Amino acid sequence: MSTSTTIEITGLGKSFGPVRAVDDLTFSVRPGQVTGFLGPNGAGKTTTLRMLLGLVRPTEGTATFGGTEYRNLKDPLATVGTALEASSFHPGRSARNHLRVYARAAGIGMKRVDAVLAQVGIAAFADRRVGGYSLGMRQRLGLAFALLGDPGVLVLDEPVNGLDPEGIKWIRSFLGQLAAEGRTVLVSSHLLSEVQQSVDRVIIISHGSLVYEGGLAELESGPRVLADSPDRAALESALLAAGAEVETTAGGLAVLGLTREQVGSVALSAGAALSLLATENSGIEQAFLELVGEGGSL
Repeated sequence: MSTSTTIEITGLGKSFGPVRAVDDLTFSVRPGQVTGFLGPNGAGKTTTLRMLLGLVRPTEGTATFGGTEYRNLKDPLATVGTALEASSFHPGRSARNHLRVYARAAGIGMKRVDAVLAQVGIAAFADRRVGGYSLGMRQRLGLAFALLGDPGVLVLDEPVNGLDPEGIKWIRSFLGQLAAEGRTVLVSSHLLSEVQQSVDRVIIISHGSLVYEGGLAELESGPRVLADSPDRAALESALLAAGAEVETTAGGLAVLGLTREQVGSVALSAGAALSLLATENSGIEQAFLELVGEGGSL
C-alpha cells in the first residue's frame, strides 16, 4: 500500500457548451482522514470526481494524486481505489469472477480477491451471481473492487446507499480504520446525518464552486434566537439598534448576537409584543443550507 498521497484539485473547471458545471474549484484531501464531499444535486460533485479519475477532461485546471494525474499513474489500482456505481457489475457474473477479471488484468494475485471479499463481509456470497445481490451487497462488492490493489487513496461515491443500519454502522467503522492506516479517503454523500458521524473534514460545493472546506466543528454554528411580532418591522429595527444580526425567515426573525432574554428585553422596551421567542441550535444541516441556499438539498 502506498500512503501519504494527497488529492489536489487546483483551479479545476469544466464547461459543457454554455453550461458551467465546475468553476475554478480548488481544495485538497489529505491522508489519514475521511473527507466528505458534499453539495446539492447538480452542484458538480460527479463531474469533479470524473475529472479526478480521468473520465472527463477538464476545461482548465488540474486534478492530481500526489502531483500526478490519474492517466499518468504507473499503477492505478495500487494507487487509487474507486467505487462510483454500485450497479455497474455484470449481473450474470459472480462477485469472485468479477474481481478475478480485474485482478488478472492488473497482475494481482488471486489470493487478494478472496482477501477483499472477506474484508467487506461478502465472502459467503462470493460465488452467487451479482444479479441476485441487494443494493447493499453491490455496495460492498464495489468497495471490494476499490480495495483490490490495496491502494493508498479511496474515492467512494455514496458508499452507504442501500445499506441497512448494521451495514451503515459497519462502513463508518471501516472507513475510519482505512484512514487510520494512513490512507486518503474521499467520500461523496448526500446524507448529512451519515457524513456527520463518518467524516473528519467536509468539502462543500454549490453551482460548481467551493463554499466550504474544513472541519465539522467549525462548520456547525451556535444557537440563535427565533422571534416574531405582529409589528415585525418595529421588532427588527429595535434588534438591529441593539447590535444584533437579524435575518428574515419564513417563520419570523432569526437573531444572532443576543440571548433569548436580551431579545425579550429589547422587544419590551420597543413596545413590540412577541408572538414567538425561542432558541434554536443551528446544526450542520442548517449551516449547509445557509452555505448553498435554502433551496439546496443533498
